Amino acid sequence: MQIRTITGTLFLLLMLTLSTGYSASSASDYPIAGSTPWQRPDGAPVIEWVKHERPWFEKAVTGITPPYPPSLNFLDNQGDWYTPFIYRGMTGPYDIRGWH
Repeated sequence: MQIRTITGTLFLLLMLTLSTGYSASSASDYPIAGSTPWQRPDGAPVIEWVKHERPWFEKAVTGITPPYPPSLNFLDNQGDWYTPFIYRGMTGPYDIRGWH
């Protein structure tokens, strides 16, 4: 019974593929993502600058008392990428910033 189910599934998958008009030549028209991760594609959007408002900085230094150490100067250049530094982490004795 399982072989008939697998065979039927493969047949339906084949029929679906053929009915969508997909061909190997149409796939080559699109760039392959990840083949050159060090190089951005031509015409890709580029972030030129990021400006964080005051609420973002207040959240980033929550639980840290002034004067802020020089090691936090990286916040001035922090882009819009994910950083775990500005989100709650572990609970209990590891929550040294009091976010929980």
